[in-house]
Amino acid sequence: MTFKKSFNNRFISLAILILFTNFMVAQDLPPIVKYNSTTYNAGNQNWMISQDKNHFVYFANNEGLLEFNGSNWALYQSPNETIIRSVKVIGDKIYTGCYMEFGYWVREKNGRLKYTSLSHKIKSKINVDEQFWNILNYDQWVIFQSLDRIYIYDTKTSVFKIVNPNSRILKSFKTESSIYYQTVNFDLFEIENGTSKLVSNNSILKNNKIVNVFAIDEGLLIHTQFDGFYKLTNGNLVKFNTEADSEIAASSVYSSQMIANGNFAVGTISNGVFILTKEGKVKYHITQRKGLSNNTVLSIYEDTDNNLWLGLDNGINCINLKSPIKSFSDDSGNLGTVYASIIYKGFLYLGTNQGLFYKDYLNESQFKFVKGTKGQVWSLFVHDGVLFCGHDSGTFIIENDNSKLIFSQSGTWKLEVVPNKKNLLLQGNYYGMSVLEKVNNQWVFRNKISGFNYSSKYFVTTKSNEVYVSHEYKGIFRFQLDSQYRKGSGLYAYKYPYKGKNAGLSKFNNSIYYAYKDGIFRLNQKTKQFEKDNILSSVFDNNEYSSGKLIIDNSNKLWLFSKNYINYFTVNKLNSELKKNVISIPSSITNTMLGYENITQLSNSVYIIGTTDGYYTFNIDELNFKNNHVAISNISINKLNGHLISSSITESGSFSHDENNITFSYTVPIYNKYVIAEYQYLLEGFQDQWSDWSSKPTINFKNLSPGDYKFKVRSKLVNSQTENVAVYSFTIAKPWYSTNFAIIIYFLLICLLAYYINKAYVNYYSQQKQKLIDENNLLLEIKELENEQQLMKLRNEQLSLDVNEKSRELALSTMSLIKKDELLALIREDLKKSSDEASSRSVKSIISTTINKNVSADKAWNVFKEAFDSADNDFLKKVKQAYPTLTPNDLRLCAYLRLNLSSKEIAPLLNISVRSVEIKRYRLRKKMDLPHETGLVEYILSI
Repeated sequence: MTFKKSFNNRFISLAILILFTNFMVAQDLPPIVKYNSTTYNAGNQNWMISQDKNHFVYFANNEGLLEFNGSNWALYQSPNETIIRSVKVIGDKIYTGCYMEFGYWVREKNGRLKYTSLSHKIKSKINVDEQFWNILNYDQWVIFQSLDRIYIYDTKTSVFKIVNPNSRILKSFKTESSIYYQTVNFDLFEIENGTSKLVSNNSILKNNKIVNVFAIDEGLLIHTQFDGFYKLTNGNLVKFNTEADSEIAASSVYSSQMIANGNFAVGTISNGVFILTKEGKVKYHITQRKGLSNNTVLSIYEDTDNNLWLGLDNGINCINLKSPIKSFSDDSGNLGTVYASIIYKGFLYLGTNQGLFYKDYLNESQFKFVKGTKGQVWSLFVHDGVLFCGHDSGTFIIENDNSKLIFSQSGTWKLEVVPNKKNLLLQGNYYGMSVLEKVNNQWVFRNKISGFNYSSKYFVTTKSNEVYVSHEYKGIFRFQLDSQYRKGSGLYAYKYPYKGKNAGLSKFNNSIYYAYKDGIFRLNQKTKQFEKDNILSSVFDNNEYSSGKLIIDNSNKLWLFSKNYINYFTVNKLNSELKKNVISIPSSITNTMLGYENITQLSNSVYIIGTTDGYYTFNIDELNFKNNHVAISNISINKLNGHLISSSITESGSFSHDENNITFSYTVPIYNKYVIAEYQYLLEGFQDQWSDWSSKPTINFKNLSPGDYKFKVRSKLVNSQTENVAVYSFTIAKPWYSTNFAIIIYFLLICLLAYYINKAYVNYYSQQKQKLIDENNLLLEIKELENEQQLMKLRNEQLSLDVNEKSRELALSTMSLIKKDELLALIREDLKKSSDEASSRSVKSIISTTINKNVSADKAWNVFKEAFDSADNDFLKKVKQAYPTLTPNDLRLCAYLRLNLSSKEIAPLLNISVRSVEIKRYRLRKKMDLPHETGLVEYILSI
């Protein structure tokens, strides 16, 4: 009987679970940000969560203390390399507990955390294998709870007090005014004045582990593991029923928390998380199927921005409860990719690649399939109270869950009202265009427009019946419709702008626009040519183009989608100028189909955007976020090819010249899935202008020159810019050889060098001057010597001339003497022949005596020799010394040859014939042993 009752209860619970799940299928859920272990590079399990005043979030992780600042993760190993089970931020300290160890972390100047142990003070009092599973704070006390005891630490006196229950502790809890704990006997105690006071041992709590205790007006609200909530008032327990009781009973609650608005977040072991209202209604039930990373919720924490953090058995999730953006994800795959949406008669219709679906817009009901619409839906259009569906099969009219096919000749891209013809609709089809007409209050196909057979995915008509068509692979066409809308003529294909992938064409603010990768172009109505619109084209700057689809909503806003933003333009009512608005939601997050983006205005401020697995909605008026502060989280420096070294982020930096590679990390601790913080930075001393906006939270500057710098960073969220600018000043020192001291030394050295150089130059030039003087003096002396030599030469020449002259005179004198002797000899001979010997005897005797005295060859020679030696520096003596064998006649011949007399002139002087002179000359050569090639006269002249 007991088994049967148990089975029935389980069956009922299962049935309710199935029904509840079906009901929730179409629920719009808040965004969920998922972080897996590979993202944060730590262990899978996260046992407790806390947050500091800077909005940084901390996790008690299997691998240590995990920190997340919104941009970067940091893991700090536990002091004894064991699992950190608990974490609690109290003031400026982050307290943690692990295996036989607890203490706190404080942030150093470089932004890193440093651990200080508290348990070492009472190490001898800690039990073996004791682990600290919870940390609470109350006024000045910090409570560390293990499964054995509770340690109360007074932060003012640094004194510990230990609460040692009679049995082991299951868990501890804190309300605004009290600290509670439950033992394994399931008794609930309160710590009062450092001792345990029994609060309740009610039998209802027996075998019911308490998950959390909350203070309420009536007393306490106790949340149990399997049996839901109980109110404890004056010692009495009363059940507080919720819509999730039966479902929770089938699972196990591991963690729970009362959030800021009074609602409850309930984490289970196998069924995800429930968000219950204070009245016990189920607001959300989020499981792994609906977006969680895991169904086991080990810890729950609500941060200052009302985000709900879940420490899971495998990863970390952040649910943006207050996000203006809600999403619906079809995990079953039945819905498919959403291509169009519309509100019609209180129902939300979704056109997908699977067909057309609808549900009650105001109620959380299931989506229902519209019969007959299986296949690709391209567009939804309401006109004259009728809902039209552009479909791969043609055109349908929709009424509730019924459809009526009114055109089937070709697939229909879109529909548009003919200007000033409410009873006519133009259709863009796979093959050209066609017309629908309202006849007898029924819409029917009237005709296909002839003269144009290209696919008409995007088209615009004008009041003058001109039609502009954008074809993705052929570009833009223009043609003229006749007055009956049956025929097109004057087809014109635009050469510019060019065709483009995902290009779009639309009419906005009475102008026709064409968008593709090179920009957005507006039609000039006068020239009929497209001209680039710089304001709209700015959307695609910095390689932001992803799609050129142009969407105009009911409020006359122009919407465009780019890689990192959703952009919309509004018209200024005073001057018709366009105002640009940006929502920083990247296409990678929105998960939309490129080229088929769709956004629909559901109400004045609520919009829906279709995605590949559902849709998300957002309230445009709530996209303004409270001002968050941007902060510099880390500054790292390194030398060339060196390791990164963290520097102080609270004090101005001073780095050596080779520590000129600097990396700045900064963050805005925002944890909204669809809100991406963007940053702008400026390094004064290196840049003149702010950088472009970027979502990258780090920047590196390499090889900075010595000097003073000031780094500034600011950020924006969606359209709101943070109110502060984070600033960090630093100096890169000059190398030692460029310091002021070195420059002074260099200056002194240069002055000293200049002095010595100047001195050296002075000495050099003095030496050069002296050298020049000496050289000039030498040159003068040389010149004087040359002049003297020249003068001497002239004198020598003159002397030589004089010698020659004297020699000539000597020769002439000698010739005269010789002639005289010859004459006297002839006279003597004539006297000897005279016959009158008697009369002339006395005369002859006198003349003969006189002639004999004057005619003497030897005497004449001696006179000549003395005169010759006097004139020629003892030439004959030199010849005699050189050649001792020479006879006086040889010397005489030498003297005559020295006078350069010819053999003919010499012969009478020697009283011999010319032939005899030649023989004498030959013999003289022999005696002198002259070579054959040496002339005798030349040799004698050279002596």
